[in-house]
Amino acid sequence: MPRLFAGLEIAEGVRQRLEALRGELAGARWVAPEDYHITLRFFGDVDGPTADALTARLAALRARPVPMQLSGLGVFGGRRPRALWAGVVAGPELAALQRACEQAGRAAGLEPQSRKYTPHVTLARFRNIRPGKVAAFISARGEFRSEPWIAERFVLYSARPHSGGGPYVIEAAFPLETSGGGGDKGE
Repeated sequence: MPRLFAGLEIAEGVRQRLEALRGELAGARWVAPEDYHITLRFFGDVDGPTADALTARLAALRARPVPMQLSGLGVFGGRRPRALWAGVVAGPELAALQRACEQAGRAAGLEPQSRKYTPHVTLARFRNIRPGKVAAFISARGEFRSEPWIAERFVLYSARPHSGGGPYVIEAAFPLETSGGGGDKGE
């Protein structure tokens, strides 16, 4: 069963800026720059027929290109930090595309997403790290702001089951355009 999720790729220049944020932070497992992405909808482990139905639903989506920009750093987990992330400046196009991916998942027979959608790019994952160290790291780099870019497609990624991260594989890519959509297989 493939583990699938829909997401947006990060522009190359922005990816390089994110990579430059890396630093000494004991306990951090850094995400490989080629795996940086913005998740639209995590679908989880799905069987072959469901994956095919999901891919067809995603290919049928009609959505506009998404203006993107990253701004600021944050952490999930509060007093027990789990992940370091770069924030996403979200506009109506991103919200609309995320809702459409959610609807495609439901139409393919998947359960609704239970978490509130928080667009972000995961930079590192933590185990047993002191919150003060993370806070100092963020404070030293927290003014991060990327140049804007336009996402002109979204992709269906697969991941290894239970890996907690990449490497991710693009299974299908779907163009974003005002007049139509569609999809083409892999890259």
